[in-house]
Amino acid sequence: MKNFFTHKFRKKSPLEIVGIIIFGAIAITGLAILFGFVIMWLWNWLMPLIFGLPLLNYWQAIGLFILLKILIGGCGTGGSSKSSKHSKNECKKDSKTDFSKWKHYDKFWKEEGDKFYQEFIDRQMTQTEENPSETE
Repeated sequence: MKNFFTHKFRKKSPLEIVGIIIFGAIAITGLAILFGFVIMWLWNWLMPLIFGLPLLNYWQAIGLFILLKILIGGCGTGGSSKSSKHSKNECKKDSKTDFSKWKHYDKFWKEEGDKFYQEFIDRQMTQTEENPSETE
């Protein structure tokens, strides 16, 4: 991650970096405010009519979101008995955004991909010849 930031900010002046940080903070704050209003609007539109629950104000909607995030949130939450360090490692290991293995994809495809693909095509053709009435 260190190399990523070094690469991204290499040709930026300190003033540009401060501007990016301020813009990021404003954007995150704006999205948080918008998200709170969306939760409040959806709750007040659906829950009183469907379940007869009371209306929420903005801060109650934010509190509800935080409570739900704590109770049923992402990796490493939900009252696991494992240590937080272990939970964080599990989250990283199971992450859908882990692309570390993909660095070998091009090499694999060049060395073995064509061979395996041809074997797959040969199997498909053999199955089609053996069972011409079956179609997928």
